Amino acid sequence: MTPNFSAPLSTYFTLSDKKLALFEKAGVKTLGELLLHLPLRYEDRSHLTPIADLKHETYALVHAEVVDSRVSFSRRKMLHITVQDSSGARLYLRYFHFFASQPKQFVAGRWGLFYAKAQAGAYGMEFHHPEIQWLNGAQLPELSEHLLAVYSTVSGLSQKDWRKLIAQALVLVKPLAVKDVLVVRGYLSFYQALEQLHRPQYSLDEAQLAKARERLIVEELCAHQLSIALARAYRSRLQAPKIRIDTQALQRFEQSLSFELTKAQRRVFAEITQDLTRSQPMMRLIQGDVGSGKTIVALLAALSVIYAGYQAVLMVPTELLAEQHAQNIQRLLQGQSIQVAVLVSKMPAAKKRATLQAVTSGEVQLIIGTHAVFQAQVQYHNLALIMIDEQHRFGVHQRLALQDKSVAEQAVHQLVLTATPIPRTLAMSVYGELDISVIDELPAGRKPIHTSVISASRREALIERVGENCRQGRQAYWVCPLIEESEVLECENAQAIAQMLQACLPDIKVGLVHGRLAQQERYAVMQAFIKNEIALLVATTVIEVGVDVANASLMIIENAERFGLAQLHQLRGRVGRGAQQSYCVLMYQAPLGEVARQRLEVMRESNDGFVIAQEDLNIRGGGELLGTRQTGAKLFKVADLERDAMLLPKIAQYTQEWLMENQAFVEILLARWAAGKMRYLQS
Repeated sequence: MTPNFSAPLSTYFTLSDKKLALFEKAGVKTLGELLLHLPLRYEDRSHLTPIADLKHETYALVHAEVVDSRVSFSRRKMLHITVQDSSGARLYLRYFHFFASQPKQFVAGRWGLFYAKAQAGAYGMEFHHPEIQWLNGAQLPELSEHLLAVYSTVSGLSQKDWRKLIAQALVLVKPLAVKDVLVVRGYLSFYQALEQLHRPQYSLDEAQLAKARERLIVEELCAHQLSIALARAYRSRLQAPKIRIDTQALQRFEQSLSFELTKAQRRVFAEITQDLTRSQPMMRLIQGDVGSGKTIVALLAALSVIYAGYQAVLMVPTELLAEQHAQNIQRLLQGQSIQVAVLVSKMPAAKKRATLQAVTSGEVQLIIGTHAVFQAQVQYHNLALIMIDEQHRFGVHQRLALQDKSVAEQAVHQLVLTATPIPRTLAMSVYGELDISVIDELPAGRKPIHTSVISASRREALIERVGENCRQGRQAYWVCPLIEESEVLECENAQAIAQMLQACLPDIKVGLVHGRLAQQERYAVMQAFIKNEIALLVATTVIEVGVDVANASLMIIENAERFGLAQLHQLRGRVGRGAQQSYCVLMYQAPLGEVARQRLEVMRESNDGFVIAQEDLNIRGGGELLGTRQTGAKLFKVADLERDAMLLPKIAQYTQEWLMENQAFVEILLARWAAGKMRYLQS
């Protein structure tokens, strides 16, 4: 029977609930995830090393007997063991942490196999916390013919647990070798590739391991491209409302604006209206640099469907941004009978009930919110357009899943916005099922932001500069560093910095905003900043996207070396939105690592988001550029778009052939790599 890659581990293996929970914690819930949990490195335990031949900082396997053991209580409690091999050469084992029962294992005369990295100590070579296989007497067991895989793990799961379960899983997939069409093209079979990567022969060289990895990379990229091709085919079969564009109403709205649309904005909006007038659902990506005016284009798209009698929804990454978008859009829509509602998770229950009812009845035409806008209890009256801020990192399958929010058996039109310009090769691979529009022009009057990089040792001079800036009637941001993956600590740090700045600048009104503030309090602080009642706003990265205050002309980013290029560019984009010259100061803590130095240099030299995105791709690779490593949703398990770009023409050829001639293999690949995600690609 063909194994089901999306089946939970419990389908094939007898594991306790505790073990299943630990594997899930490690990111492995299914058979497919287990097989593709590839080793971090390998250990060679195929031969013994005499103690006399041990080399510093080298892993080795030693066959020795215990001579003695003792616990010392000098500076800290430590377990010391002396072992010797058959030549009489001695090795010292050290345990800095150990259980009370552990010393009892080390009985004089007991033989074992000891594996660890050798360290040169005061009295000779040492092993710290070695792995031990105890033996019956001095008889040496048969050594492994394989290199031993070492896996990323969680507390409670040993390497032995991983090796045992993966060995069982490999037995299940061994029969797949006979059904493998990639073998005829010169690749290893799927089973051979997994076998070599999980249990390589000790004689295997890097070239053979690379061949095994290439098989999986090609297969994963093929599955991804097939997924995109099927998504496009699925979309072509759907019916969406054909929107009758009210050109006159849109022109009246445009004339009410206090600014002129750029040529790029007009071009992109024309592409959107062309999509909306068709019966196929629009699925379009708007790429545009920070401050290029994507939001006003999205609003024009929303008005196009609202004037035609439908609803539109805009999903953004933070509650703060939802509130600000709603406020700005309501200001732009003054005098029009269009109702705008905010829908976020942290709303008072009564207000949320009233908002949900207004959405269901159709009383509200434009809904702005976080992921809450797609929760099960939200029922739309006649939704025709979904707009998604790309910060949500929705993938192809999630974007298609949003069709569930359509009404009357019709699909909805979708617009994805990204302020992170992505190199074309990467964009086509990630957003392949979307049509792409680019706003490649900034509004008139915008001046490039001057960026400088300074050491934290110059903090006092910088605070003085911020004070001068604010006393001249301009405003500034001071963004706090990322301490660690803890919102609580970030907020505590922001509070400390706000207090310090207020003490240093007693004549300047300092405000504080972060993600843990109550919604009303956060709104009040932002309103005060927008009205220039607060001159200096201390903030965590909640202000990364969307916050638009034209009078803010100075951005300080503390510990800038902790941020990625995309995030630095987003934060810098909060200034430079008015006619005055704006500045960004990247403050770093010495010493700087090489990658951090490269990032800050790129920021100092360029304001162009596309240039920055390409440099980010060069420095960090595709997955991290898209934010997927930070969010834990890695785009690919084995492949890397930057590293493997040369394979893409071959991938395109394979997938085209298989779609026409080998539907059975297409289904096999999708079952392996897109298991559980293909519901919207069937029929």
